[in-house]
Amino acid sequence: MKTSFPALAPAQCPSAPGSRRAALKALSTGLAVAGLLSTTRLAWAAEKLRIGFQTSSTLLILLKRNGVLDKKLADLGFEVSWHELSSGLLTTLNTGGVDIHADVADAFALFTQAAGAPLTYYAKENAAPTAQAIVVPENSSIKTVADLRGRKVAVMKGTGSNFLLLNALKKVGLSTQDIDIRYLEAPAAQAAFAGGSVDAWVIWDPVLATVQRQGKVRAIASGENGNAPYYRFFMANTAFADKHPEVLALLFKELREVGQWVKANPKAAADILGPAWGHVDPAIVELANQRRSYDIVPVRRNELAEQQRIADTFFEAGLIPRKLSTQDISIWSAS
Repeated sequence: MKTSFPALAPAQCPSAPGSRRAALKALSTGLAVAGLLSTTRLAWAAEKLRIGFQTSSTLLILLKRNGVLDKKLADLGFEVSWHELSSGLLTTLNTGGVDIHADVADAFALFTQAAGAPLTYYAKENAAPTAQAIVVPENSSIKTVADLRGRKVAVMKGTGSNFLLLNALKKVGLSTQDIDIRYLEAPAAQAAFAGGSVDAWVIWDPVLATVQRQGKVRAIASGENGNAPYYRFFMANTAFADKHPEVLALLFKELREVGQWVKANPKAAADILGPAWGHVDPAIVELANQRRSYDIVPVRRNELAEQQRIADTFFEAGLIPRKLSTQDISIWSAS
């Protein structure tokens, strides 16, 4: 059976000279538009976003694992890559090795400012003063911070625990000149403490929770009573923050929500984080998480008094090379 098609009028017929020119013009325009759209899509898809995290980056680890953040960032046109920073964290922060940085403790953040790193603070985790402590063996004769005079004390240099030690000593009229301070990384400090070559150890969670669960230790001071409130800060490269405030807004929202989830679901969070923290017993993770607030709030310039106190203390102790003003930092705020 022969199928017939309706005849085209000359103005419609591609074989007519005028319509042929129109068709070619339309085809060229269509190809140009298609090429432009294709180029735009390629440029959009090529926007890279590098996120750094470390073992203590609880909330970022959970966001990485559940994939929600990746999906939402993809919807904004970003291809995400995650980078675990097991070493060289300060170098990465100072040189812009990633766009969104692993969250760091309050004291550590000041070293990036001292180095003039172009970083913007975009979120803060509220205080967790019991997440670090000065511990001694259970049977030690050391009962108070004042008893540390003349004793060997291990601490990691430049950390929040270092600030806790300095401030706790100051409160009882002592300084580092009155103790035998040993600046040791956590593994070396743990070995020295276990072997009895140091009398006290200043440490933070989850290592603190680990030695407490193992027993035979006693805390003589924590960050409570104004010793060291212990905040954590989230930072981004300033160039990236200025260009993409929408990414910071999304990150702030997601961090806040996952922080609330951790506090509402301690066992489920511990089951996920235990392996991520290096096969840590979930009971230890739960103990550590009980002491963290995971309460994500905006960074406000008029609420940086504690940061200034740490900066001044570290400068006086010779731990940072110059006097800092926390009013100089770059801040993006969700409100």
